[in-house]
Amino acid sequence: MKNTEKTNKSTKNRIQLLHQYYSYTGFYSFVWQAVKSALPYIIGVVAVIYVINHFFNINAALTELTEILPAYGVLSFFFVSETLLGLIPPEIFIAWADKMYSPWFFLSILAVLSYAGGLVAYWMGRTITQIPSVHNYLEIKMEKQLKNSKKWGGFLIVVGALLPLPFSISCIAAGIIKFPFKAVCLYGSLRLLRFVIYGMVIFNVL
Repeated sequence: MKNTEKTNKSTKNRIQLLHQYYSYTGFYSFVWQAVKSALPYIIGVVAVIYVINHFFNINAALTELTEILPAYGVLSFFFVSETLLGLIPPEIFIAWADKMYSPWFFLSILAVLSYAGGLVAYWMGRTITQIPSVHNYLEIKMEKQLKNSKKWGGFLIVVGALLPLPFSISCIAAGIIKFPFKAVCLYGSLRLLRFVIYGMVIFNVL
C-alpha cells in the first residue's frame, strides 16, 4: 500500500511539474492562440464543403474518380491534394488501395506520397516568407508568436501527421516559421504510422 501511495504521489508531482513547466513556457497560450487563429478558417472550409456537398456529393464523386482514373492518375491526384492543403480525406484513397491487387503495396505508396507532399508543402511555406510584405509582417508584428511557434513547432507537426487534420497545412506553417527541416522530416515520419493504422482498420472493415 505504501509503495502504491508513493507511486501515486510521484506521478502527481510529475504532472504538477509538467503543468507548471507548460504554463511558464507559454505552451498552453500557444496552443490556444493557434486554435483560435485557425478556428475561423476551419469553420469556413467546413461550411463551404458542407454547402457544396449538399448539392453535389463530394465523396461519391471522388470515389467515382478513383474508379475511372488509372493507378498512376489516382496517385498523382493524391500527391497534389496532399501537397496543396490536403483537404481531401486520405481515407478515400486508402479504401481505393484496398480494391487494388496489392493493397499494402499501394498503401505504402500513398503513405510515402503523403509524407513527401508534406515536405514539399514545408518548402512552399519557406518560399512564402520570401515575399517582402509577409516577411515584414512576421518579423515585426508576429515576433512573439514566432518564438513560441519555433519552440513548439514539433507539436504542430505531430498533430498534423497523426490526427485527421490537413498534414500539409501543418508543414506549410512549419515552413513559414522556419522550423528546422530535419525536425520536420523526423516528426513528419509519423505520417507513415497513421497510414499503417488506418490501413489496418479500413482493410479489415471494408
